[in-house]
Amino acid sequence: MKVLPTFAYEMELWKKGLGLVAGLDEVGRGAFAGPVVTAAVIFAPNYTFKNKILDQIDDSKRLSENKREELVKYIEAEALCLSISEVGLPIINEEGIGKATQASFRESAINLCHTFDFLLTDAFPIPGIEHSVQRAIIHGDRLSISIAAASIIAKVYRDQKMKELHSIYPQYGFNENKGYGTGYHRKQISQHGLSNIHRASFNLERYSKATA
Repeated sequence: MKVLPTFAYEMELWKKGLGLVAGLDEVGRGAFAGPVVTAAVIFAPNYTFKNKILDQIDDSKRLSENKREELVKYIEAEALCLSISEVGLPIINEEGIGKATQASFRESAINLCHTFDFLLTDAFPIPGIEHSVQRAIIHGDRLSISIAAASIIAKVYRDQKMKELHSIYPQYGFNENKGYGTGYHRKQISQHGLSNIHRASFNLERYSKATA
């Protein structure tokens, strides 16, 4: 039986008087093309969902596209505060995906409408933010509701962005693979070369001798 995320980590912090606890997650770190997107979500202390559909919040990877799109509307309506950050190809190619993702995380945290008291992150801490005000949780998007909600927000936002890019670069199937290196995507790179939204820093030339 699948175990869903809870507010256990948040409750521990709320009891300590840390009311504004943000969950953060990223989407697109491993993709061949397109931006990396991060989101941060804060629920009010001791929050109880007003709509029972939010009891279905989970790691975005374990939800269908339709379910994510359904949930995101309620998350946006019921979260105390949320923010989204997108880092594109210039920074990814110049700084590398690791630093680009870290920059996006910092931006998501800083751009919240309320100054956070504490951050819960999925797997990795955020450089540039005091370690004393953050906790990295392995598989956090499957354990913390705030992190899982952030993963849904980021996933729906980035998926929509990739669908828009599909209309410009239809040959790669971005509407389906969202820029990730599926077999079909690699085959299309071998046939059409690389586009200007493929990540040069990922050494994708091994899949293509041409550049589209």
